[in-house]
Amino acid sequence: MTIWQAFLEALESLSGNKLRSGLTVLGIVIGVAAVIAMLAVGEGAQASITGSISGIGTNLLFVFRGDQANNVRNPKPLTLGDADALRDQFAAPSVAAVAPALQGDGIVSFGGEKSSPQIFGVTPEYFQVRNLQLAEGELITEEHMLGRASVVLLGPEVATALFGHADGVTGETVRIEGQPFRVIGVLQSKGGGAFGSEDNQAIVPFTTAQSRLIRRSTSDRVDIIFVQAVSGDVVSQASEEIAQILRTRHRTPIGADDFTIFTQQDLLSTFASITGILTIFLGGIAGISLLVGGIGIMNIMLVSVTERTREIGLRKALGARRRDILTQFLTESSLLSLIGGIIGIMLGWLISFIVGRIAVANGTAFTPVVGLNAIALATLFSAAVGLFFGIYPANRAASLEPVEALRYE
Repeated sequence: MTIWQAFLEALESLSGNKLRSGLTVLGIVIGVAAVIAMLAVGEGAQASITGSISGIGTNLLFVFRGDQANNVRNPKPLTLGDADALRDQFAAPSVAAVAPALQGDGIVSFGGEKSSPQIFGVTPEYFQVRNLQLAEGELITEEHMLGRASVVLLGPEVATALFGHADGVTGETVRIEGQPFRVIGVLQSKGGGAFGSEDNQAIVPFTTAQSRLIRRSTSDRVDIIFVQAVSGDVVSQASEEIAQILRTRHRTPIGADDFTIFTQQDLLSTFASITGILTIFLGGIAGISLLVGGIGIMNIMLVSVTERTREIGLRKALGARRRDILTQFLTESSLLSLIGGIIGIMLGWLISFIVGRIAVANGTAFTPVVGLNAIALATLFSAAVGLFFGIYPANRAASLEPVEALRYE
């Protein structure tokens, strides 16, 4: 028996009981569609997060108070003096710009509308370091700093929440924690960032935040220092220079730094690791669906062997060899799996497309990515399922004795 003959006979056999074949294929369809959709969502999430972080710039460093493991008791706070020391081109030649900032939460209101963005008190260097652009208006300047001006820059998400739109709001007066602030501009949309949405923030002059909104225990204390390296190639060198300066200023013992330095590469690696584990987890759950579908194939093939026992005996009595019977039943199980795999791939792509449309409709910059690796994995796995779960029924059919098979009732 040739492969083509086995294929035609498998089609004829499966079409003889369409409902049963369809229900068997359904298990594979659901499993493959789940694998495709889950992997697409995982890759889309990773691409979205990576793109958002990379959009800020790969040469950005974040300096926080305290160590990651919280082993250092009573760490010294970061200060404006620390930020000034990092600007020393002799001690830190790899550092291009430094922007200390105060960070807090607050209520911003206009009319009867309210929003709860992150509030940053910043210096003019902040916009260069964070790679922020204006959609309209002007940036915070040294004059605003010196005069402790009651001005604010809004993220587009905040502007939309307060005014219903993100354009034409410059010159309006909003209230932050009940205090009036004049809107001097709106930032361009950047989406999610390393520490929350880049669009959900209100930015005021550092001195204004220091005296009126985000008070700290000492006047020179800052919450975070943003540092821009000269280029992405010297980020590691810049990180080491920053560490050496802060160790000297804070007089910390070796191995007991009371500060933490994060780089964009660190964040990208962390998020890639998290989304990678999540993708594997989701793919594993979807793989269980394929396993269930494979058990369904084995079950239906065993029933088919029982129903066609006399047919098998007749074939063997007429000269069919063991491998012919084995090929026939393996072809049937593989065909079931192949049909289910093809339909499952199309269904998985459709599910991914729908998820992407729903995300866009909800204002989330997220697009599931159906990669060739996911399609290849699902196809190979579904084919392997058909072969694996078809071997036992096929072997059982091929092992039947002709005389016993013909006498079977």
